[in-house]
Amino acid sequence: MTNQLSFPLPTEADLRELTAFRHELHRNPELSGEERETARRVCNMLGPTRPDKVLTGLGGHGVAAIYDSGAPGPSILFRSELDALPIQELGRIDHRSTVPGKAHLCGHDGHTTILLGLGRILARARPTSGRVILMFQPAEEDGAGAAAVIADPRYREIKPDWAFSLHNMPDVDFGSAKLGAGATNCASRGIWIRLTGSTAHAAHPADGRSPMQAISELMPALAACGSGKPLGPGFAMVTVTHASMGAESYGVAPGEAKILATLRTFADGEMDALVAQVEVLVRGAAERHGLDCEWGYDDVFLACTNDADATALLQSGVERAGLRHQIQTLPSLGSEDFGRFGLSGARSAMVYLGAGPDRPGVHTPEYDFRDELIPIGIRIFSETLAACLENH
Repeated sequence: MTNQLSFPLPTEADLRELTAFRHELHRNPELSGEERETARRVCNMLGPTRPDKVLTGLGGHGVAAIYDSGAPGPSILFRSELDALPIQELGRIDHRSTVPGKAHLCGHDGHTTILLGLGRILARARPTSGRVILMFQPAEEDGAGAAAVIADPRYREIKPDWAFSLHNMPDVDFGSAKLGAGATNCASRGIWIRLTGSTAHAAHPADGRSPMQAISELMPALAACGSGKPLGPGFAMVTVTHASMGAESYGVAPGEAKILATLRTFADGEMDALVAQVEVLVRGAAERHGLDCEWGYDDVFLACTNDADATALLQSGVERAGLRHQIQTLPSLGSEDFGRFGLSGARSAMVYLGAGPDRPGVHTPEYDFRDELIPIGIRIFSETLAACLENH
């Protein structure tokens, strides 16, 4: 293409400083809703890039940096995540977490660093039209962050026409990309279930109402709610993630039990049917065994869909960055709240950036984001921005 718009590459000094910053974030993880210091560190790094406006405290601890050309044009948002996971890190890296039981084991520290690298590019070459918004989103891991950002009244100031994101993916070849229009992430939600009877002396269990039989029936029954179908329309899965019953005592027959499970479906409408099926099971088990029951939902993620036009622009960015890519034809089983930006009116798309199948998987205690992906991610975003502006 002649007269193709381009943005500068990050310098070696940029990459040294960005890598050091990523390691700093990795040492100091904060969980969903707790990202105060992470947001402060991000703001400090944004300062030298001279954004025209910075919004803080969005939807909790979210940060949005706005780079405005001053000329009419599209509002283009690039998003990363701020939060870490409640997992003890077991890797032996020098920059491992200093906070017991918390660690950046999904790569959000790397995604945030990539976005800060794009900020350095914008400091040297403002967009030729419209605005660019760098959105550092809180609370992705529990599914609450994107919805909270969008519900914040100040979101109206930055409401984007286009929204893009990336996520590292260890099972994709290093430096290659995976993306496609349509379904990209399954819907999921967590359910907690509490069964309540009454305790009794362990020598006289018939004097109480134990949840033992009910919880023993429910765990396999919940898992059997999965459709058994391959990933695609009609797919459903239930994973029991926790179960507990009674006190840790030899003298007391239990009077209460709790189960946690994750429900997962291909599409949002299918989730409604799975929820109804699970609730019938819980109510029936409680009634059969003379128990009270209650339940509720946490970590609610809607299914994510890539807009076709946004995907085409993001694919153009991947190709212009010189990367190989494969077409994503089925959604990831893992959930993601980035799709909320699409539901709020932006044309949105996410790309998976390969970290290599030889790396530990995300959410495992040995995982660490691969620093070599930082310049690649910056280039994907800058080339996608150029493609957007050229097509405006």
